[in-house]
Amino acid sequence: MFENTNPTGTVAWHKLRDHFFEMQSVKIQDLFAGDTERVEKFHIQWNDFILDFSKNKIEQKTLNLLIELANEVSLKDAIKAKFSGKFINQTEKRAVLHTALRDKNCQEEVAVTLKKIEEFTNDVISGKLLGTSNKKFTDVVNIGIGGSDLGPKIVVESLVDYKNHLNIHYISNIDFDTITRKLNEINPETTLIIIVSKSFGTIETLKNAEIVKNWLIKNGMKTENHIVAVSSNLEKSIAFGIKAENIFHMWDWVGGRFSLWSAVGLSISLSLGFTNFKQLLEGAYEMDEHFKETPFNKNIPVVLALLSVWYNNFFNYETEAIIPYSDNMKSLPAYLQQVIMESNGKNINRDGIPVNYETGTIIWGEVGTNSQHAFFQLFHQGTKVIPTDFIGFIEPFNKSELHDLLMANFFAQTEALMNGKDGGIIAENNENDENAAFKSFKGNKPSNTILIKKLTPKTLGSLLAMYEHKTFVQGVIWNIYSFDQFGVEYGKKLAENIFSEIKNNDIGIHDCSTTFLLKKYLNN
Repeated sequence: MFENTNPTGTVAWHKLRDHFFEMQSVKIQDLFAGDTERVEKFHIQWNDFILDFSKNKIEQKTLNLLIELANEVSLKDAIKAKFSGKFINQTEKRAVLHTALRDKNCQEEVAVTLKKIEEFTNDVISGKLLGTSNKKFTDVVNIGIGGSDLGPKIVVESLVDYKNHLNIHYISNIDFDTITRKLNEINPETTLIIIVSKSFGTIETLKNAEIVKNWLIKNGMKTENHIVAVSSNLEKSIAFGIKAENIFHMWDWVGGRFSLWSAVGLSISLSLGFTNFKQLLEGAYEMDEHFKETPFNKNIPVVLALLSVWYNNFFNYETEAIIPYSDNMKSLPAYLQQVIMESNGKNINRDGIPVNYETGTIIWGEVGTNSQHAFFQLFHQGTKVIPTDFIGFIEPFNKSELHDLLMANFFAQTEALMNGKDGGIIAENNENDENAAFKSFKGNKPSNTILIKKLTPKTLGSLLAMYEHKTFVQGVIWNIYSFDQFGVEYGKKLAENIFSEIKNNDIGIHDCSTTFLLKKYLNN
């Protein structure tokens, strides 16, 4: 479907390698000193977004060569193939069409499901739909794992200021202590359960669903009045005891980590109301259009991806940090870890041959200013260089001077990372300082600043779609398949086998370490 092009064999890659030797010792501070209009050349303004990428180890030639690389690997054709519904997920013979879920001109089957989400949402919020004892629902428990948990969770947490009276809870991990504690906090009479599993075969989700189902039965509830499902497997969902009309359909062409835009986002709609859910979809759709139509030099996801390739493959900076300056977005790094690392953590190219270059970057982060009092010490004075995305909002939901202080930190950190500070031998009181060397900051640390007008359903939709498209571009350049995850599935299969061995107290054939640990566990 795509051209299988080893990026290291392209003309642009060789030019970039030569250019890297020119740039590796260049300081960002000097680039600014030599061009007082630098930010005008290296920023993109789109809708309510500003991407300032001027604080990077690049010059215009760098960007031109990176775009040359994108053209040489036929990125434009790859984008068209993705949006056209072609089977770009070739290893699984699937299209990749989660973008169709937020398309204003959506397919009829998508429109039908959206209408069903809208009606169900309105019935629950208004109290038209009641539980077994004819009481209104007050709590919603979403049971899923991976994209069936991280996606809706990041949205509901980020947009908590828009929530209604319903309290949304997420259960993903198979940790009985946590589940028990959660169930003790809520009333079964007023609790709605959403089981999210495309195959309705995900072991963690089904185990947790059984526990919650038994909890409802134990407390005298009719499960058909309290449980709905999001799945493509109608038969298994019905066999579990869910009424057919309470099953929301998923499609084969929606990957789990890109599924919050589908009925997987039912908990989002219930928490925020369907109107806000639609705004989320609209924001993502607008980013889709920007990604499809905008020239690469002004295309936010493309520029972010190209910078990532520049650092990962030429400077050997293997990690990237995501630092949102909004406490509501504390789960964003975890969400993006799945989107990016599960997509591009591949060592085989599209020809089935091991790659001879680095692929997926390691994603991590925390909210500011918490991160400043944790790992920013390493950012400023450590030996590692970690390109960082700073995400901030001009307008808070609730206006206060405290937001100005938060944003002062936001702006200060990118400036400090770039400029550093020369401790010299003179202290601030003009006296010799024996600790001067320890107080020196080299600077020259790259960052992107993503400044958004306000955190709303629409801007959040755009932001999440932006990172999806960045991930896709990276995968195209690295000549890998970004939409399968066989590594995850292999671990699941091993876990099933070992679980059977634990239940039967019969350890199979393993390496000596695993056998030793299993014996310790079983003999405790």
